[in-house]
Amino acid sequence: MDLGLTGRVALVLASTGGLGAAIATALAEEGAHVVVCGRDRGRAEALAATLPSATGVEVDVTAPDAAAGLLAATRDAYGDPDVLVLNGPGPAPSRAADLDADGARAATDTLLVPHVDLVRQALPAMRSRGWGRVLAVGSSGVEAPLPNLTASNVGRAALAAYLKTLAAEVAADGVTVNMLLPGRIATDRVAALDEAAAARQGRSLDDVQAASRAAIPVGRYGEPAEFGAVGAFLCSARASYVTGGLVRCDGGLLANL
Repeated sequence: MDLGLTGRVALVLASTGGLGAAIATALAEEGAHVVVCGRDRGRAEALAATLPSATGVEVDVTAPDAAAGLLAATRDAYGDPDVLVLNGPGPAPSRAADLDADGARAATDTLLVPHVDLVRQALPAMRSRGWGRVLAVGSSGVEAPLPNLTASNVGRAALAAYLKTLAAEVAADGVTVNMLLPGRIATDRVAALDEAAAARQGRSLDDVQAASRAAIPVGRYGEPAEFGAVGAFLCSARASYVTGGLVRCDGGLLANL
């Protein structure tokens, strides 16, 4: 299937590793011009160098002028973005009873505010062209809040509510808005969470990972490339009638409908 992404311009946040890198790679393989970005310039440029048409940009998305700077860098390289992939680092584990006001602010300052600012500035060009894709990397915690990941649950759920509202406002302009929910994908972030759980529970890492696999109907962690492929489809011309959705890529992990 031709996804219709050849020549499209994609800006992918937090894409120097993990799920962001997986989506950036999938988009590039489908012919898109990709802007890889993250706090480490070396990692951004190194990944970009492996892709067919990509450039690496250093950015701290929480900085006040980050959105304007990213869009300027994208326009300088390829033009206005057709595809905007929102992604951010997962907050540190925390219990709900321990979350204070500063922690709640930090969750939204990291996972909501920068994305709203970037979307607001990128949308006019998408709407004027009658084509655009906004995709956020979320978490299964949006639909089923995860124990000990309170800040992530809060920040990503707030972003999901914003995007759902936005989707209805821009659908008639040819812009789709979705959130992709990973389950247990084999990334460094998931490995770190497994290690933290093992230490907290006084169990071996092998035991923790075996229990996680047992809870997933397909019986294994997902591969980043599998997640990236779903992300590329949602950003494609073929997904023009998919908007306002929470799409799972979790091996059947969540039991709720």
